[in-house]
Amino acid sequence: MAEIKKPVVKPEATKAADTKTATVTAPVAAPAAKTEPVAEKSKTEAKETEAKKPAAKKPGRKPAAKKPGRKPAAAKKETAAKTTATRKAAVKETVHVQFAGKTYTTEDLVKIAKDVWKYDLKKKVGDFKTVELYVKPEESVVYYVINGEEKGQFNI
Repeated sequence: MAEIKKPVVKPEATKAADTKTATVTAPVAAPAAKTEPVAEKSKTEAKETEAKKPAAKKPGRKPAAKKPGRKPAAAKKETAAKTTATRKAAVKETVHVQFAGKTYTTEDLVKIAKDVWKYDLKKKVGDFKTVELYVKPEESVVYYVINGEEKGQFNI
């Protein structure tokens, strides 16, 4: 039988290999949280627990029923402030279509579509609610769909 020789590992070689690949990570301290003094903390906790305690019930009295449709005035003011903030953040957009030496903006094309609605189709301007415009510059034509039902085209 043949003997199988096992490789002999020198202790010095393993130490050298370990020092090359081993990385040392130092623990990173988390930032200290802001803490209140102990005496003040106990006072605030006592106030909070007193505020959370239900009021003593008087015999023979029913609690007042809340009206579901009413909102506090503060909530109305907050929503008004939010809507004004979103209005200020709105971006004005203008699209220009240029071809064959002509330039049209979206406002120009909508105005032409309203004129078609009023003069060509003999409809009231107040009935003009929505419009979808499809511009085909290679044909110099704009296709429209007004109020989701009236379809047509006009040349530009």
